[in-house]
Amino acid sequence: MAHKLGLKVVAKGVETKVQRALLVDAGCDYAQGFMFARPMPAAEFEAMATAARPALPH
Repeated sequence: MAHKLGLKVVAKGVETKVQRALLVDAGCDYAQGFMFARPMPAAEFEAMATAARPALPH
């Protein structure tokens, strides 16, 4: 229904590869949950996100 309304779909609480595969097959746009990362302090998240971001050209 969300896609018919032009909205993106976010699944919360994804913990397994099986759950992720079902969501991919269903056309889910985004997912979050323990499968991707455990809860962490903001500073730890910032460090993880910064390390994962590709360097921008100057």
